[in-house]
Amino acid sequence: MIGYCPQFDTIFEGLTVMEHLQIYAALKGIKASIRQKLVDKQIVDMDLTEFTNIRANNLSGGNKRKLAVSIAMIGNPPLVFLDEPSTGVDPQAKRFMWNIVSKISTLRKKSCVIITTHSMEEAEALATKMGIMVDGVFKCFGSSQHIKDKFGTGYEIELKIKTLEEKDTNAILQKYHDNGVI
Repeated sequence: MIGYCPQFDTIFEGLTVMEHLQIYAALKGIKASIRQKLVDKQIVDMDLTEFTNIRANNLSGGNKRKLAVSIAMIGNPPLVFLDEPSTGVDPQAKRFMWNIVSKISTLRKKSCVIITTHSMEEAEALATKMGIMVDGVFKCFGSSQHIKDKFGTGYEIELKIKTLEEKDTNAILQKYHDNGVI
């Protein structure tokens, strides 16, 4: 099984969205007779139609993420790894990506999707089971509620810091100096 490898981007620099998908479809062994139909479907499913003939390195961050997921999904692989699929995109693109990933893993039931993310919001939106790793070691595994119940206690602190003008800073320093603190 061949997945998406970002290092290939330097090899394929300057290729269009269509060309990227065609190459990856060929690498994944999709028959030439159905390859274009599957590529066209990925382009439509990922809302990349208007970017079909645009070079991938000229796409916005959100459209690059869409292309990366398209590349990973072409050929309906049984196992898909996605590393922070919606990081760095606007809220609308994030929801779109979440809907796509959700459709892949739950509606089609042809692929198991494993996602790595730092975002609990993203994990809750997409995952039925989640794990937390620290230094490469699983610390817990279970449902969102299980993890919240077991590890969700703690404190949240909100700080608001006022910027002082130089004269105010000097007055505070002088006060501490006069009292022998500094």
